[in-house]
Formats: sequence, C-alpha cells, structure tokens
Amino acid sequence: MNRSVNCDRSLEELERDRWPAPSGDETRLVATVLELRGKPVGDLAVEDLRLLIGQSVGLVHLLPLAVDILRRDPLAEGDMYEGDLLAAVLSRGAEVWHRIPGLGEEVRSIVLELTDVPWPLAPRIEEFLAR
Repeated sequence: MNRSVNCDRSLEELERDRWPAPSGDETRLVATVLELRGKPVGDLAVEDLRLLIGQSVGLVHLLPLAVDILRRDPLAEGDMYEGDLLAAVLSRGAEVWHRIPGLGEEVRSIVLELTDVPWPLAPRIEEFLAR
C-alpha cells in the first residue's frame, strides 16, 4: 500500500489550505501550530509531529510519517516523555484510522510487540487495542 507523503511540502501545500499567520495575540500553542503548518513535513521533528498530531492537525499526512518513526523506535520521544509520540498517535479517534486504511493495523502491530511499556502509555495502549 502506498502512503507516501511529499516530504518537501508543508501541510499548507499538501492540504491546499493556508491558515492565517500568527498575529501575536494567540497562545504559544496556536502560534506554534501555525508556524509548523508552513514547514516542510520532512523537516518536522518528533516533537513537532507529537504536537501537531495531538492537536489533530494534518493527520492524514502526519500519521504515516509518525508510524514510520515508531516502526524504528516505538518509544520515540519529543519534549514530554519516552513514548510521547506513540501516545499522541494512540489517542486519535477511531474515525481517523478508517481514513487511512491499514495504518491502524500497523500501529496495533507496533504496540503488541512492546514488552516494557512506560506507565503513561499502558492505558492508552489498552484503550487503542480495545477499539
């Protein structure tokens, strides 16, 4: 199955949707999301992916990139804790997994292979597997 994402393009380009530039009145989180939407997705760090996925931004484009990272390092971490990228991925609603066929099964396979699960992930894994 081909889920390749053009990593040279930003979410704004991939989605053909430009959001307003930060005005200085928004929260730091909103300003960061606005900034990251203009960055090529191939240049996004684990923390950037964690933050955007956690805000449900660009999921169709970013979840496949996150799963590629998780295949290599299931406990990849951004700025929060070990496995925080996986936690963000696992917390997405069931509807998103229907929009990207097969990706949910890949995530299921990744979590089933984990043997030493950090405590913040255990309830999220259980909830994900129960769906």
